[in-house]
Amino acid sequence: MALLALNAGSSSLKFGLFTQSPAGPEQLLRGVFDGLGGSPRFSAKHSSGQILADGRPVAARSTVLLLEGLIEFLQPFLDGRPLELVGHRIVHGGSRFVTPTRLSTDVIAALDELTPIAPLHQPASLAPVRALAELQPGLVQIGCFDTAFHSSMRPPASRYALPRQLESDGVRRYGFHGLSYEYVSHHLGEISPRLLQQRTIVAHLGSGCSLCAMVDGKSQDTTMGFTALDGVMMATRCGSIDPGILLYLQKAQGLGVTEVEDLLYRRSGLLGVSGISGDMRALLSSSDPRATEAIDLFVFSISRAIAALASSIEGIELLVFTGGVGEHATEIRQAICRRLQWLGVKLDPSRDGDVISHPDSKVEVRVIATNEELSIARQMSKFQS
Repeated sequence: MALLALNAGSSSLKFGLFTQSPAGPEQLLRGVFDGLGGSPRFSAKHSSGQILADGRPVAARSTVLLLEGLIEFLQPFLDGRPLELVGHRIVHGGSRFVTPTRLSTDVIAALDELTPIAPLHQPASLAPVRALAELQPGLVQIGCFDTAFHSSMRPPASRYALPRQLESDGVRRYGFHGLSYEYVSHHLGEISPRLLQQRTIVAHLGSGCSLCAMVDGKSQDTTMGFTALDGVMMATRCGSIDPGILLYLQKAQGLGVTEVEDLLYRRSGLLGVSGISGDMRALLSSSDPRATEAIDLFVFSISRAIAALASSIEGIELLVFTGGVGEHATEIRQAICRRLQWLGVKLDPSRDGDVISHPDSKVEVRVIATNEELSIARQMSKFQS
């Protein structure tokens, strides 16, 4: 049996093809459609390391045509195995969806109602679901929810200082990037049960950024909240700001709701502060002082959040960097850890593997490449069993 995991973002669609074995899902290949909404490109790599496609242009513009082309591309690798399950990363599951769930018409409608909480991500999550239902109506599709990993959070970490009725209406801290955190938690357990038991903070740093405090591999606190706008500074999102700023923008500057949404989601963060780019690679290579200022604010935002989360779990024994920036931007990791020296964080410049902390460091520091598609495949396996 073959399993297909789809991880849709606002401008990309990642995928992983897996076979089911007694030991769990085994990855055959993974890839991505980049530049959706502009000039799409397709890349894919076999588990053997063979490059199957390297950023080739894609003519398809609709999600239906995109997935039709993907299924055709995958046929030779299926080797006669039926494609029985497709799993999707769904960004927001609210309070209701905390386990893998079959995506029926009623479930899709319920998830669609959460779009106002995740206006950039929820429509992107559901678009491939609808497209595959059109292409292959009999195909079983499973939703795997980014918010589900944080369902272990309890008050006060999950609560806002708002009237009780709003909390009853679902206004609470949900948290996101759960599939990434689940992968890291599982990976730590595979390395050693000791690591899983430690007071751990994971920094998922990419275009979207958040951090999660774990004990025994379970979420205790996280930086994102009701929406994916909350928390630390990101590529184009502002992170936590004084809510009075929103009132000021509307009352004093006359901005409408749509304009405020655009500013907060698309024109803030690294892009807004630098005026250059939201891409950390572009800022690190720039000599413009505004780029340096944006990076400094980013590092300050992340290191302050790590210190706050250490308070939530009463200490920190393990710090993990993951996500595109977390995995690849050595300068950013070093700058963050310098600001955390008072916590006993000490890097070893000679180390460039999984463990990058000095043997004398009071906090072990690791870099783990996340694999959300594998998390989806594992959840599909649980659903099937």
